[in-house]
Amino acid sequence: MSNHERSLTTYDSALLNKIASQVCQAIITIQQQQPELLLEKYRKVQWQHISNQSALSAKFTALLSQTRTWEDLVKKLQLYLKAILVPEALNLPILAELIAEIRQHNPVISELNSSLNPALIPPLVPVGIAVLLLDAENLQLNINTEKFLATICKCPIQVKIAFANWSNRGKLDIELHERGYDLIHVPAGRDNADGKMIAFGASIHELYPNAKEVFVCSSDKVMTNLCNNLQQHGLTVYQVSQHGENINIFNNSTGKNTIHSVKPLPEIPTLEQFVLQVKNLIKEQQKLTDTYWIKLSQLSKLYKIKYELNISHIVAKYLPGKRARDIFINYPADFVIHQIDDVGELYITLFEHGLVQQKDSNKSETLNSITSKSLSTITSQLELEAALKKILEELIKESKHSNFDITVLASKFKQKYGKPITEQLKELQIGGTFVKFLQSCSYFQIQLKDNKWEVSKIDSRIQPSVSFSDINSLSDLEQALKMILIELTQESHNSYVDIGILGIKFNQKYGKPITKQMKDLQISGSFVKFLQSCTSLQIQQKGNKYKVSPS
Repeated sequence: MSNHERSLTTYDSALLNKIASQVCQAIITIQQQQPELLLEKYRKVQWQHISNQSALSAKFTALLSQTRTWEDLVKKLQLYLKAILVPEALNLPILAELIAEIRQHNPVISELNSSLNPALIPPLVPVGIAVLLLDAENLQLNINTEKFLATICKCPIQVKIAFANWSNRGKLDIELHERGYDLIHVPAGRDNADGKMIAFGASIHELYPNAKEVFVCSSDKVMTNLCNNLQQHGLTVYQVSQHGENINIFNNSTGKNTIHSVKPLPEIPTLEQFVLQVKNLIKEQQKLTDTYWIKLSQLSKLYKIKYELNISHIVAKYLPGKRARDIFINYPADFVIHQIDDVGELYITLFEHGLVQQKDSNKSETLNSITSKSLSTITSQLELEAALKKILEELIKESKHSNFDITVLASKFKQKYGKPITEQLKELQIGGTFVKFLQSCSYFQIQLKDNKWEVSKIDSRIQPSVSFSDINSLSDLEQALKMILIELTQESHNSYVDIGILGIKFNQKYGKPITKQMKDLQISGSFVKFLQSCTSLQIQQKGNKYKVSPS
């Protein structure tokens, strides 16, 4: 038998115990980091318990002591690991390093290494562990928080010890025991758990020489001295305390403070559940506000309040890289979206078939008028006004309402003509917004209500308070403009009105542009200058825009 094949029984049993301990620590690390690599019957074994570790080490020691050569030892060890781990686990770096380190324990190799220059031999890095001390009377750690702590430290948490008077803690002792904690009982009394934990913690460096990191889990400030003491012994210390619904983890070495919420995150619903949730929210909001279209921003706020999730969370999970609007576009059978212009607010409503259905006798005609493109082409401003007039009349007839949000009118136009109203305005080279165009039309009446523009048809029974012949002087014109301003400010609940809107309203009411009226009265200068000369009106300039109000 050659030197390197000497019987292992001639070696110190302490060497075998050391090897068995290293194998045991490797299995514990695998269980904590990748438990699925253990065979199912070994996954739930509490390897962190000192009793289980001792039993496992004893089994390894007995097994390895039966081998005759060092190579037999390595082979038998590998066979035993195959009986505990799934096949793919055998390629883990931690096991490769373990086998390499065990080979280095071969006394023959050790003797050879001792004769070599130590500077040429890379030192083996000792495997460290983390220790968790818990004042269970002062702080509660759930499983999720414990898993989060394991991501903070560099070494695996292999020792967990909880201190409390367990006689008045209900079933907490059973729960912690099942989670791998060693339980230390203290007599009833204030600060007894603190005192025991401080005394025990002060000797960690002696009890666990391979400990590198320690979690001191207590919201009590008396633990500061313990943390300082542990740090003086070269340990990395994490002070863990609770503040409201947050767990604070303070690294004494770096000063870094990490915050972990103990409140569980709501489960993200399936897409089908999300669609149903949003539909219910829209229905509730429509009933509450008597509004057909709901802003996406408002819907997002309501969803956040009710379900404690952002719509963006749903999008990120199911449509990564997309925007919130895309999730509604993907469900055209449930939602209808509308946007007045490219930068405007996005509005959402439900696609309800009942809203576009009438009696069987005219059902086909109604559906065609609402959902199909019109074969006619709009080639002028007058044709556009006529088209919008017809749509508004249909809306009034269908709903029995007289006022509509202009977004509804725009949406119906898009359904009927297959293009957004903004695109139609551009094609006809009509400047300004959709609102301003409606204000320039003689058929429509526009009013601002609750920060939303509503459209209705002008009541033909309302006659101008001043006829064309009545405006014969500057004072007549000033009085006419003042009366229009009073009406506009009352409708919009704003004290100032854009002078462009004032000019449009004058045109609607008197059948001529304000500039022509000024020429008829031989008033020189611009409309702004005329308004500035009126004593009953006030002009306000903001940037390049002018607004006017009655004095």
